[in-house]
Amino acid sequence: MDSTQTPRITRRHLLEIAGVAGAGVLGFPAILRGQSPGSRLNLAIIGCGGRGLANMKEMLAENIVALCDVSQSSLREAAALSPRAKQFRDFRKMYDSLKDSEFDAVVVSTTEHTHAFATLPALKRKKHVYSEKPLTHNVAEDRLITETARRMGVATQMGTQIHAGSNYRRVVELVQSGAIGPIREVHAWSNRAYGWQSPADAKINNDRLSTQDRPKEVEPVPPEIDWELWLGPAPWRPFNNIYLPGNKWYRWWDFGNGTMSDHGTHYIDLPYWALNLDSPLTVETSGPPPHPEIAPASMSVVYQFGARGPLPPVKLLWHQGANKPDLWQTKQIPQWQNGHLFIGSNGLLLSDYGKHVLLPEKDFAGFSPPRKTIPDSIGHHQEWIHACKTGAPTTCNFGYSGRLTEVTHLGNVAYRSGRKIEWNPKELRIPNAPEAERFLRREYRKGWTLS
Repeated sequence: MDSTQTPRITRRHLLEIAGVAGAGVLGFPAILRGQSPGSRLNLAIIGCGGRGLANMKEMLAENIVALCDVSQSSLREAAALSPRAKQFRDFRKMYDSLKDSEFDAVVVSTTEHTHAFATLPALKRKKHVYSEKPLTHNVAEDRLITETARRMGVATQMGTQIHAGSNYRRVVELVQSGAIGPIREVHAWSNRAYGWQSPADAKINNDRLSTQDRPKEVEPVPPEIDWELWLGPAPWRPFNNIYLPGNKWYRWWDFGNGTMSDHGTHYIDLPYWALNLDSPLTVETSGPPPHPEIAPASMSVVYQFGARGPLPPVKLLWHQGANKPDLWQTKQIPQWQNGHLFIGSNGLLLSDYGKHVLLPEKDFAGFSPPRKTIPDSIGHHQEWIHACKTGAPTTCNFGYSGRLTEVTHLGNVAYRSGRKIEWNPKELRIPNAPEAERFLRREYRKGWTLS
């Protein structure tokens, strides 16, 4: 680690993180020995454009030693911020080139179909990892990454930045204090409607592109993009600008999992945390017939979870795009375009990223919020950096976020199979619909392996 001094994180902040750990959000803690909080991490950045550049900017106080991106223009932009860092186009070559002594941690912000491939080599070398969400492309990859992280005992964090927001903490406190009584049903929804839909609906929903199938036109690859590397482990296909730039790619099953694993990760996070959820018993979906290539713009998922100690069984419903909860559709609650609705025996709790309200409001007039038990975060990125240096816990380590990622992937498994599925998390099996298990994993293109 570079010995250059940076602003110190105080003992109070360390205790705050430990306080969050006590709130039951941790899957497993970092167990590596602590390092000096005042030293600088040597970081490798994999994925330097868009979200990757934003993550990098949060970490410029550290020592960035390597940059990697399949886009030459993204590399140039990142290199302007860290001109002394080594530059790579292929993260496999980056790992082959860097000695263990040259880097301490890796930040992964590639497209999700390469997340596991960029993350696993770092974990196997006992390097700390920050990865954008969703953690992996599928369930099998998710288990491989989470189990490897657990064995290696490194500091990990998935990029669900809103988890660090104070509003989420206040909602968790309300739920766990029993403000609305026992909760047996909760809804989460996002109005983002990107994916397979009619051209008319795509226009209404402000989707940046509309397509009904894979394009047949072959377009020249932009000179700054290494298309072979961008495809990575996915099946080969010719370039078309329908896949790039930005989030165009995330609707294609070969590269992403649509809104379910993107916004679903953010919005399901809060009920998952507040209700201490783990693996669902069953998963059932509704929506348009599954398209073989493209994730849907609108769909709904019903998860059934069993009792957790004194907590009763609970039904979690996810709605995306045009779909909304029945209480929203009938205007019995405020018409928030995105949010969560906890339905308790004594009332409702409606929330979004930055706000929440107890309903009916007249029933909660004069209500005093519970005592603050979950300290505010020092920042989602700073939490991970501090954990890398000290061995302190993070709130979205792979033990927690891996299970959250698995839940969102299972929504797509049920949707794509067209079946209500029963889930055996220990064996990664679907006993009532074994044919659906093909969506838990996939074959990789020649030259790409996870081992």
